[in-house]
Amino acid sequence: MSYPPLIVSSRHVGDDADWWRRAVVYQIYPRSFQDSDGDGYGDIPGITARLDHLDALGVDVVWLSPVYRSPQDDNGYDISDYEDIDPMFGSLADLDALIAGLHARGMRLVMDLVVNHTSDEHPWFADSRSAKDSPKRDWYIWRPARAVPGLAPGAPGTEPTNWGSFFSGPAWQWDEGTGEFYLHLFSVKQPDLNWENPLVRRAAYDMMGRWLDRGVDGFRMDVINLISKTYPLADGPRPDGALYGDGAALVANGPRVHEFLQEMHQAVFAPRARHIITVGETPGVTAAEALRYTDPARAEVDMVFQFEHVGLTDGPGGKFDPQPLDRVALKRNLADWQAALAPDVDADGRVTGERGWNSNYWDNHDQPRAVSRFGDDDPAWRETSAKTIASILHLHRGTPYVYQGEELGQTNTVFHGIDSYRDLESINYFRERTGVGDDPGALLSGMSVNSRDNARTPVQWDATANAGFTSGTPWIDVTPNYTQINAAAQVGVPGSVFEHYRALIGLRHSDDAVALGTFRLLDADAAESWTLLREHVGADGEREQILLIASCTRAGLETGPGSALRGRLADEGLDLGEWAGAERVLMASLPAGKAAASGTGMPAHLAGWDSAILRRTL
Repeated sequence: MSYPPLIVSSRHVGDDADWWRRAVVYQIYPRSFQDSDGDGYGDIPGITARLDHLDALGVDVVWLSPVYRSPQDDNGYDISDYEDIDPMFGSLADLDALIAGLHARGMRLVMDLVVNHTSDEHPWFADSRSAKDSPKRDWYIWRPARAVPGLAPGAPGTEPTNWGSFFSGPAWQWDEGTGEFYLHLFSVKQPDLNWENPLVRRAAYDMMGRWLDRGVDGFRMDVINLISKTYPLADGPRPDGALYGDGAALVANGPRVHEFLQEMHQAVFAPRARHIITVGETPGVTAAEALRYTDPARAEVDMVFQFEHVGLTDGPGGKFDPQPLDRVALKRNLADWQAALAPDVDADGRVTGERGWNSNYWDNHDQPRAVSRFGDDDPAWRETSAKTIASILHLHRGTPYVYQGEELGQTNTVFHGIDSYRDLESINYFRERTGVGDDPGALLSGMSVNSRDNARTPVQWDATANAGFTSGTPWIDVTPNYTQINAAAQVGVPGSVFEHYRALIGLRHSDDAVALGTFRLLDADAAESWTLLREHVGADGEREQILLIASCTRAGLETGPGSALRGRLADEGLDLGEWAGAERVLMASLPAGKAAASGTGMPAHLAGWDSAILRRTL
């Protein structure tokens, strides 16, 4: 079918070959974005009704978390029909209208691609579990019970391997009807597909092609590095105190994953004239592996989502055992990823070729709110710190991601007990750990910091009931501070978090150093500050530099002559005195349009959580 063409807009990237390198992606979690019919769940018509908000922000790509038909066991990541829209979100006609609305404004749509697993209610799985000789039996991963003296097949302890599910409990489920276990790395209602079967791969590729032909512009590929397992399946190490073995090394980045992705590219993306943006979610990926996934010469994916930086606060008990943030470790981790995927440069520092590409994000539907985790969500510091951590992220090389509400500085929510949670991962963890005697209060305390529900509360549109999200009862409670933090109080308001994000996105669109320049972290061991240098050398040898210095504490930061920071930077070859005449592009403490008029060069003092972006040409 024909689809609405992209109308190039001055507010967004165009359609040149490398448009996606200058792009900013905005993630929508549909059930929490905007409800149009009062049932308490966000929907596609609600998204379409809010496109002017995204257009004004300037984002170029909208990534839509799953809206396919689903029993909603894992909020849509358990798909029962890849070819249709779940009625809770609308219809295919509604999706067509959304694509048309985005394309008319110069924006593109990325769909979530979930092909490591399906729902157990998908017709493929119903057929697979119907009999051992079913034609689709080998579309999923079935194994007989392990022989254990004294235990009947199917009893706990007879699972084919000792792996634990990522959502708690064993990774295997007994099927009484056929007398075998099936693998589910996530929910018991999310059986893993068998990508070793070429028929499975062909079905996935054909489905993807039909969405692209409908007008979808790309895919964010959910846990795509899990599609190749290491065979034969074997037990994983079982850490002390763990209920199950760790099978991650045996299911992630498997021996055929690059082959499968290259095959996907040839079957789905190469035959189409336009660039299809592809993002691979790759939990546990190393920097070396990420380079293989994203090297343009290998034709696999444009960029990967990796999780090292968001795992730095995990304690011995995992994400629900949170530890204080080590900002030096965070800075160094992000810089290491920048180095791993850095471009080729010549002797003059001019970029001569790309070897990989980063995805840069603070939060998403699986992570707590950015300002609560990486900034300071105290009301006195929230706004400035939200702007500063935004500046830090958007000054890294790679594609920035904005998660819905992040552009408003939305915070983590308030939980009143286990009944406040809706997230399957959190609920299963609480049940499993209380079942072995852990203290419920301590569990809830840890869960409140990192639960995925923090990011899944509704977008705060205004100060009316339910934050303007729904006229009904929201499926999950709205964060109580919506009367102070909302879009109506920020859009078009100088100095707001929204307007700061708008300025950062515009900077990426217009400035070669920000979009394509080289990256350098300076003063890496200072926890109280963050200093970044970006540089772009043009064909004529002109050298443009962008410098960011950020205060990362309430105490503020001295940057003037004689300051410790200035001395440390001088030791690394950067003389702040030489930046005295540089343009002030953006400051967190000032409205976006006021930075340049405030003076030149770096202010001698940055207040708590303030930051400044300078620009000069050599």
